[in-house]
Amino acid sequence: MADQSKIAWTEATWNPVSGCSKISEGCRNCYAERDWPRLTRLVPAYAGRSFENVACHSERLDQPLRWKRPRKIFVNSMSDLFHPDVPEDFIRAVFAIMAAATWHTFQILTKRPERMREIL
Repeated sequence: MADQSKIAWTEATWNPVSGCSKISEGCRNCYAERDWPRLTRLVPAYAGRSFENVACHSERLDQPLRWKRPRKIFVNSMSDLFHPDVPEDFIRAVFAIMAAATWHTFQILTKRPERMREIL
C-alpha cells in the first residue's frame, strides 16, 4: 500500500492481506508482528485486531493497477500470502492482479512453500 518503502530491496509494498501466525524458527524476530501495535494506531483496517487475526483486504486488490510507474512491489510485507487462513480464491485474485500489472515486478516471500506449491 505504500508507494515508497524503506526496505532496501524493494520500491513499494502492497498488503492485500494483513496478520500472520508463527510457523517456524524463521518467524522468531518477525518485524511485522513487532510493528503491529504501532500500525494499529495508524491504519484503520488494522485497529482493534490482534496480529494473529489474519484479514484479507479486497479493497486493496487493485492498488498495483493504479501505480503507473513500473516498480518492484513487495507483496504482503505484513503477512504471508500463503497463510492457511487466506482463502485460495483470494490468493488467485492477487495473482490475477499481478498478471494484469505486467509493468511491475512482484516480490513474494513465504514461510509456507508447501501451500504455495499446492495452489500454484
